[in-house]
Amino acid sequence: MRIRIVDAFTDRPFGGNPAGVVVLATDTFPDEAWMQRVAAEMNLAETAFAHPRGGQDWALRWFTPLCEVNLCGHATLAMAHALVEDKLIGDLVAFDSRSGVLTAAVAGDGAITLDFPVSPLTPAEPVGVAEALGAPVLAAWETGPALGDLLVEVADEQTVRDLRPDLAKVAALATRGVIVTAAAADPSSGYDFVSRFFGPAVGVPEDPVTGSAHTALSPLWAGRLGRDDLVGLQASARSGLVRTALRGDRVELTGRAVTVLDGTLHA
Repeated sequence: MRIRIVDAFTDRPFGGNPAGVVVLATDTFPDEAWMQRVAAEMNLAETAFAHPRGGQDWALRWFTPLCEVNLCGHATLAMAHALVEDKLIGDLVAFDSRSGVLTAAVAGDGAITLDFPVSPLTPAEPVGVAEALGAPVLAAWETGPALGDLLVEVADEQTVRDLRPDLAKVAALATRGVIVTAAAADPSSGYDFVSRFFGPAVGVPEDPVTGSAHTALSPLWAGRLGRDDLVGLQASARSGLVRTALRGDRVELTGRAVTVLDGTLHA
């Protein structure tokens, strides 16, 4: 069986966020335990599996090294990129997923725009979060059951970049992961806000570029900055840009992807 690693939310190899991609020829998913073992073997933030449902419709699932998740942005972008490479779709694909129908539109220049549901923000009491992150927290929000993360704001961009969290304490929080954000230090730098994502509870100590987190970051910063179209920089070691566009209760996430490995799975 063919398996690929695709770097998403980047236009260069070894940047952005790598995702495992398995395009299935069958009309059903294989055994769930097998998919989980493949994801553990790949040991990437997510490995995506998709099978055709007819026309431009596909079914899609995502697995971290430890568990299946409800929503993943970078692996969805990676899967759309792979389907375009294989000439299995045109300029639009609809994925049936745990989070409903998600579409990916492919532009002529190769950019891919995902249409995802907005994650609703509810103010939260950040008990233990500052201690886990090693930095003061200005505010915190729950992001709803579909995403299941805690979104926290810290003082500034440098604080986000300098974070060295206690991952054991982050894993002990009652959340899938923690999104940490702040406004861009220099608005002329080409991005409007920065973020990082820590998800040790689901086997992802730090995610390089988290598309799904931007379903919560987009409404937060659109409200703060008074603009629906923004650019987020995820300030991980690999780094990556996510262009966000708030559209009512949906958010568009735009990025690029690059295939870096294409091989055969023998087990």
